[in-house]
Amino acid sequence: MQKNKALKGLLAVSAVAAMLSTFGVQAQTSTATTQSAADMQKQSDQGKPNMAGKTARDGTVDNTNSQGMENRSGQVGSSTAGSTTAGQSANAHSGHGATGTAGMSGSTGAGAAGMSGAAGATAAGAATMSKADSKGVMDMAMVNMAEVEMGKLALSKSQNAEVKTFAQQMIDDHTKGLQEVQTVAQAKGVTLPTELDAKHKAMSAKLAKLSGDAFDREYMKVGGVASHKEAHALLKKNEKAAKDADVKGLATKMMPTVEQHLKAAQQMPAAKSGTTSGK
Repeated sequence: MQKNKALKGLLAVSAVAAMLSTFGVQAQTSTATTQSAADMQKQSDQGKPNMAGKTARDGTVDNTNSQGMENRSGQVGSSTAGSTTAGQSANAHSGHGATGTAGMSGSTGAGAAGMSGAAGATAAGAATMSKADSKGVMDMAMVNMAEVEMGKLALSKSQNAEVKTFAQQMIDDHTKGLQEVQTVAQAKGVTLPTELDAKHKAMSAKLAKLSGDAFDREYMKVGGVASHKEAHALLKKNEKAAKDADVKGLATKMMPTVEQHLKAAQQMPAAKSGTTSGK
């Protein structure tokens, strides 16, 4: 009997021990599970992906849309504002371009009006100039052309250094004089001759047939003395009788040069000897 009681007591103790052991394992498992769940929740809170696939710590995008769609209304607004600004800028440039075109059109119109006015002034000058003044301008052009042509002929034919130097001065000075006559003629609407008249062609043809000392003497007599006396008389007449102030001023301006040429020609040895040309 006592053995049986002792055996039952041992069995009861063993059962109690087994229950306690099982409870301890479950408690540990529960605690571990609770801790694991807590850790997982903490990790999830720190790096849990939301429905839009963006990190919760990314505060630049509103991810509160329940369907996982990003709310980009702010961005759309910015884009619209940018487009509006760009449109306004384009319109501003377009307006500026229109203004510039209008300005150029105005400038073109003003330029055309200016040229038309200049043409009118030239026509008016030609209409008001007397026949005598127009002839005076053409005569001054002719004497300058003749001196240039005879000077070129002397440079090619003469062997005398003094004659060649004089001829070069005639070319230089009378080319300048012809340009001044052309300026006045253009302003007054006067058409100038483009070639020598019959008288001056005959003078050049006569010189072209001569050579050596004979050429030098004839050139200085005709191209040096005689033609400059003629030019001096013409300028003096225009200076006194011309009605147009520009024609009168042109004659006055050319006078000193012609007087200097005449004096130089009269002092040249070649002009003092030999021929009777120009007398």
